[in-house]
Amino acid sequence: MDSIGKTGLVHIYYGDGKGKTTCAMGLCLRAAGAGRRVLIYQFMKDGSGNECRLLEAFQNVGIATPKRPVRFSFRMDAEEREKEREYYRIEFERIKEWVYRDPADVLFLDEALYAVSGGFLREEELTDFLDHRPDGLEVILTGGEASDAVKRRADYISRICKEKHPYDSGIAAREGIEW
Repeated sequence: MDSIGKTGLVHIYYGDGKGKTTCAMGLCLRAAGAGRRVLIYQFMKDGSGNECRLLEAFQNVGIATPKRPVRFSFRMDAEEREKEREYYRIEFERIKEWVYRDPADVLFLDEALYAVSGGFLREEELTDFLDHRPDGLEVILTGGEASDAVKRRADYISRICKEKHPYDSGIAAREGIEW
């Protein structure tokens, strides 16, 4: 199989619209179908999404998202926020070790941009990783806002804007559609 190349690219899907994770999971599915090794980690999520269940069936896809309860950050008190910061600091170290130990073609860091903007992951840790990632590693980042420092390191940037959403009319998330 050919390699992605010496310069794996950085993809950002961000904004307030629905579909950021869906876009990134589609890219992961495409890469997995082409025989590429894909690694997925979801910040601020519990790994129970249906797309993860599907991708876990591929032998060349690794999902490191821990299966644990996750609270919305706005519902956390100061002590809980500090525990989450420490948790994600350790998790990000684990992800970096994983990528260097078990070479991959694609790394998807779902909600990494939310983790940075919410104070759960230091921006410098993320940008340092992007600057020193293994040759050829394609990295996908999603979340609400992307800082200028992260954007400077990106090759693809897609902003997904909400114009209308069923939540606005009181329609709850539906399995198989929103999650």
